[in-house]
Amino acid sequence: MFGDLFEEDFSFISNNQCGKGKKSKPRDTEPPAPREFTNLSGIKNQGGTCYLNSLLQTLLFTPEFREALFSLGPEELGTLDDISKPDAKVRIIPLQLQRLFAQLLLLDQQAASTTDLTESFGWNSNEEMRQHDVQELNRILFSALETSLVGTSGHDIINRLYHGIVVNQIVCKECKNVSERQEDFLDLTVAVKGVAGLEEALWNMYVEEEYFENDNLYRCGACDKLVEASKSAKLRKLPPFLTISLLRFNFDFEKCERYKETSCYTFPIQINLRPFCEQTELDDSEYMYELFSVIIHKGGCYGGHYHVYIRDVDELGNWQLQEEESNTVEDKVLRDTENAKEVENPLAVLKGILSEEESKQMPVDQLGQKLLEKKGMSWNKKYRKQYGALRKYLQNHPQVFQFSPDENKVGLKEKYHKLPFKSDSQGQDLQSPPQKNNVQWNLEKTSTTLRDSSAGCHWFDLNDSKVQPIKEKDIEKQFQGKESAYMLFYRKSQLKRPPEARGNPRYQIPEHLLNEMNAANTELQKKRAECDSASHGIDLHLHLSSCYKFHNGALHPSFTWKESIVDLTIDRRRTLGDLRQSVFQMLESWEGDMILSIAKPLPAGLHLYHSLDGDELTLDGIGLADGADIFVWNGKEVGGTKVLTGPDHEPVIVNVLRLAEYNEGGKGQDFTESQHIIPCSTELGALRRALAPSGGIILKNGSGLGKDTKNWEVLPEEDMRETVKSVGLTDGCSILILDSHDQSLVNVSNGNLTAFTYDISWLQVKNFCRTDAEEKQVKITTTIETVMSDIKIKAIQELQLEEELANDSCLRPVSGNGKLLSPVPEDYTVKEAELKMGSLLGLCHGKSPTSTQLFLYFIVGSDQHTGPEMEIVVEETASVRECLNLMLEKSGLSGDNWHLRRLDWCYEAGEALSQENATLKELNVCRGDTLVLTEGKLPPKGFLKIPIWWYKPLNHMEHQENARDQVNGVTCKMEALEVSPAGEYVQTDMGLCYAGSIEITGEASLEDLKIQAMTLPCCQEQIIPLPAFLRAWTVESKRPGKLLRNNKQQLNEYKLAARVEICIEPLQKEENLGPHELLLRVQMGIPGQRDYYHSTDLVWDISKECTTGALRQRVASHYCLPVDKIEIAKYFPEKFEWLPISSWTQQISKRKRKKKQESLQSAPYHLKDGDIIGVKNLLLDDTKDFSTVRDDVGKEKQRQLALEKKKSRQAERLQNHIFSEEKVNIKHRKPEVALSINVGVFR
Repeated sequence: MFGDLFEEDFSFISNNQCGKGKKSKPRDTEPPAPREFTNLSGIKNQGGTCYLNSLLQTLLFTPEFREALFSLGPEELGTLDDISKPDAKVRIIPLQLQRLFAQLLLLDQQAASTTDLTESFGWNSNEEMRQHDVQELNRILFSALETSLVGTSGHDIINRLYHGIVVNQIVCKECKNVSERQEDFLDLTVAVKGVAGLEEALWNMYVEEEYFENDNLYRCGACDKLVEASKSAKLRKLPPFLTISLLRFNFDFEKCERYKETSCYTFPIQINLRPFCEQTELDDSEYMYELFSVIIHKGGCYGGHYHVYIRDVDELGNWQLQEEESNTVEDKVLRDTENAKEVENPLAVLKGILSEEESKQMPVDQLGQKLLEKKGMSWNKKYRKQYGALRKYLQNHPQVFQFSPDENKVGLKEKYHKLPFKSDSQGQDLQSPPQKNNVQWNLEKTSTTLRDSSAGCHWFDLNDSKVQPIKEKDIEKQFQGKESAYMLFYRKSQLKRPPEARGNPRYQIPEHLLNEMNAANTELQKKRAECDSASHGIDLHLHLSSCYKFHNGALHPSFTWKESIVDLTIDRRRTLGDLRQSVFQMLESWEGDMILSIAKPLPAGLHLYHSLDGDELTLDGIGLADGADIFVWNGKEVGGTKVLTGPDHEPVIVNVLRLAEYNEGGKGQDFTESQHIIPCSTELGALRRALAPSGGIILKNGSGLGKDTKNWEVLPEEDMRETVKSVGLTDGCSILILDSHDQSLVNVSNGNLTAFTYDISWLQVKNFCRTDAEEKQVKITTTIETVMSDIKIKAIQELQLEEELANDSCLRPVSGNGKLLSPVPEDYTVKEAELKMGSLLGLCHGKSPTSTQLFLYFIVGSDQHTGPEMEIVVEETASVRECLNLMLEKSGLSGDNWHLRRLDWCYEAGEALSQENATLKELNVCRGDTLVLTEGKLPPKGFLKIPIWWYKPLNHMEHQENARDQVNGVTCKMEALEVSPAGEYVQTDMGLCYAGSIEITGEASLEDLKIQAMTLPCCQEQIIPLPAFLRAWTVESKRPGKLLRNNKQQLNEYKLAARVEICIEPLQKEENLGPHELLLRVQMGIPGQRDYYHSTDLVWDISKECTTGALRQRVASHYCLPVDKIEIAKYFPEKFEWLPISSWTQQISKRKRKKKQESLQSAPYHLKDGDIIGVKNLLLDDTKDFSTVRDDVGKEKQRQLALEKKKSRQAERLQNHIFSEEKVNIKHRKPEVALSINVGVFR
């Protein structure tokens, strides 16, 4: 029907599965929870099977279906034990359904599993996670059961309980001939859209007649002509159980999307089907049906959740509301109306407005306007946030308000006013909808037929695993909205249940299933007892005093921790006396008193707290937690040493720092460090006497070792009576001991450090001085203010090198890739050198630069990969010329034809240092920069140095000669193809010859550039009479780029780049192109060949238009051909593709006829100067393929190159183990999949 229409909504499921303090255990080890107070079992949701659960519960609470299924024994269905036998005929679906029903009725568990049943359907895990339509499942499941029960006494179960017949009749108005067609049904599908309720929908289907008249006539078989006729349908046979499917889901053909019909759709608890049946002479009891199940869908058309309201016909469950209301809803509404203030209670406000109206009714929109006038504030501003929309609020109070049939008007019910309702503008009473065929529909009928739950109608809401009782009036809430009724199940009122079935879940269940459920319940009770014991069991760690010794203020095991601990598991509900007795039994050799004390492992060791007293108290009562440590001793001493217990005597580990004697350089400090275990009850005075010499002081830092020491503070004399705990010293804190001669570092007035505010750090130094020996590495302890010269001296001593090396060595940071960076000046501190903790330094030959010197790298040439990188030290006040000379001298070069450039972010030669007299400091050249020593003298300021190329287009025939020798699309000669910087094969189609470079001022004109280019040696070989016989292009990607027009225009106005290159093309005649003239190269195709004649230049004036038609007209006139006898295409040499410029390419729609056609200079052609235009003469050549053999070769080369790149990327990903894909938080809609159940063959 709808296939995979929905996705399950799990928002109702709570994640709080475990209580606090309980050990989380795997779910499969825990038995299922017992049934709740309703004594009914739910069904577990496998991920998306709520639709299946709702239908199964409905079938279970259909006693006649349940008992008919149970009546089939193993002799007809077989047994589940014989499934593996090849010759056994086991009807697995009805067997699993029997077993599931028995579990739901008898097994003491909160929810049953449908895993075995869905496996019998042939469903996999994907199917169980995919939600389907419950109406579709109802038909497919019935079909599967009918197929499974073929050849058994239950072959007609479905037909006997659910089968009905509808007859369609057409009556001829002339001969009264009746033509009828009979249809079987297992469920009726009724419309929801545009219908007020179920009775109206049935009336439209089975009472209303359709007439064939006027232009729509019926051909009567008896009259053999077109006649007027009437068509109608009636229910001929009613089943014992009537299933009704509501068409809530429709398709909007205007928006092309599905939607859910959420309008109000009423249905009665009891319904009389006599008006809709063919035979109406029977007693009324034959047509009376009672509602017993409502399957509800919550959500939209693309996602949601199913649950079901079911009437417990046999009263198997315990129906008792947990919170019974003493008064009815109407009484509560009246009480709230009387007691609540109008400002806070919208119910009283709306009731007051409606009661003021003479008719006690008004349109909903007018009611909102009246509220605004009365309160000065609209409903949305005052009440919407708390109560929702106005219309929804009115609908949620049907005891007070009622709507007209079209839901446009609202009024008060009679019990809230004394005057009768007035008729609306159409003369229809609000309580009396329009009459159809003398049948009056009463909207209050539904409410009056809803019986009070006290009359024995026990309704339950079965929502997967959750089952709770509801009132019958709660069904009204499912008439409309996103959570509304989707399927209705009625049973004949004549069907009566035997007295022995009432409250008896074992009724009619086969003996073998009763025995199986009894055994399963026994096993469940056993498992629950075991689980209960395990869940209340706690693991205790017993520490025996005989295995411990006391030193440094804490208890430490004499052996290993494992050998000193005994584990004990005990029920937390037992008493402390039971625990003590258990310990006595474990320790048979124990003598004397036994004291059990709570212990806690600390960084300093094991410490004891309070002792456990009160043998009559439970372990849970005294707060003994799972995993607690308990020390077993005599309560006085351990190993002859008295042990102090309690939180006031906890031992703490403190880092004690002292200034080291070695302090070379004077700007930094070094430390010695040691750890001490101190009881937190120790007084600071005793601590100072033990650690500090006479006259010494103590400073504390709560941040711990290695943190910012701005938090150091002196412990004053008045705090010496305080304890370690009271001043905030805990595990990991640091104290600094200063002797009397070191106290100059302390500002006694505020108790803080002054000169000493440095972090403790360390650096690594590696020896690069000796290349013949193994490079050693040492760690040097420093502070951020330690000077580099001190670090170098320490490193030389640690590396055991010659002391003379200190005068001819320097420290250079090492980068992550192992490169030696610029040396650090020796008078720099660690902070000034911007070194981080753990940085690696290299001890290298050579003096380090001073703070006024610059260490620079330089390379010769523009490519850093071709030449080695060299180093130089210069003064920052040196000029660019002086630096250039030093670099030339070091690289062994000479001459004045050199200049310096910076290295840009692409590691290429960038900006030139053109100011030769400026200092390096003025030009912001920094330590560690790389400069490029470039050949060539820089032009004077304001001049441009431009490389000149001589350009002569190659004709296409020459390239065709090179491309003609090919086998299977692979060429042997590819002179016309080059590899672009991006690694792609591109077509050059040109001859570029380097002519030299010229220096010219930016104020010179284009004509001056051409004149100067004519003086170059390569150009002098050509006969060029005037500059107008030359065409100038910029060079882009080794091909002509932008055409430079107007010989009189200055070069600065062209905004040429700093490193622009110009190519000069000789012409046969003078040329002076205007700004609106486009230069194209057109070439005519050779008939019968995939080739072209020589290209010619075509100048096209685009001042009026640059459209397809205009270009075709210009090309046709150029070749003296009719416009309709040519085809043209633009060539894209980088892709080896031709794009036809057809007269049909840019056809415009009727809506856009007045709009100007798009220019060819925009997408997709991007027509510009120098583009190649291919032309086909349709008079001689009717082929419209513009490609050539060389294009095929070029594409093949590009394809091979792309394939190689793809393979290399795949190999790289494989090597780096990059296989994971990024997950997007977008929830994609699942594809629709048809629902199916696999059934064996039993015929």
